[in-house]
Amino acid sequence: MQRNAIHPTTMNLIILDRDGVINEDSDAFVKSPDEWAPIPGSLEAIARLHQAGYRVVIATNQSGVGRGMFDLETLNLIHRKMYRMVQESGGSIDAVFFCPDVDEANLYRKPNPGMLLEIGRRLKRDLQGVPVVGDSVRDIRAARAASARPFLVRTGKGAATLAREAESCANVLVFDDLAAVANYLLNSARTMAESCSCPPFKPPPNPSI
Repeated sequence: MQRNAIHPTTMNLIILDRDGVINEDSDAFVKSPDEWAPIPGSLEAIARLHQAGYRVVIATNQSGVGRGMFDLETLNLIHRKMYRMVQESGGSIDAVFFCPDVDEANLYRKPNPGMLLEIGRRLKRDLQGVPVVGDSVRDIRAARAASARPFLVRTGKGAATLAREAESCANVLVFDDLAAVANYLLNSARTMAESCSCPPFKPPPNPSI
């Protein structure tokens, strides 16, 4: 068995949107590796989650491909840069799922849950309670439809989403950035472990005869 192998039904999993969560967002789309710039602290956050046993998976709409703004080869180059920079920070991304379609009816395009459900199928993992981190209502709705747990960050479009979509953001945990999400998850796990810890078992003394 590989040292880092995680049983598919018990592994920790986190699903991240890309633009606005890991890297700086752009209304003009991120169209080349040179335009891809990580949000401060995001790569280190992925590294800490990975080192704590999380499998980190990306789920991202990339309609720029469908709009003809860049091609799949360029998208792959962008993702190679992301993989490399995450690895240099001590982390790992297990997979990137993306939907290049512009059509809102596409089941794999967020806010539809198809991309998240496909992640669950591929990893043989129930998504109930799995954190899905995004910066838009699309991410929140997709997470809810997949029975996952939506988290909202204020980076990217997050602050505007929180201001304009208060009803949709109800009961959603909100964080300043991905680093704060990592802090929350890792501190929660540490607190739970400490609360479940029991003193070492001591057998009773032998009865006197």
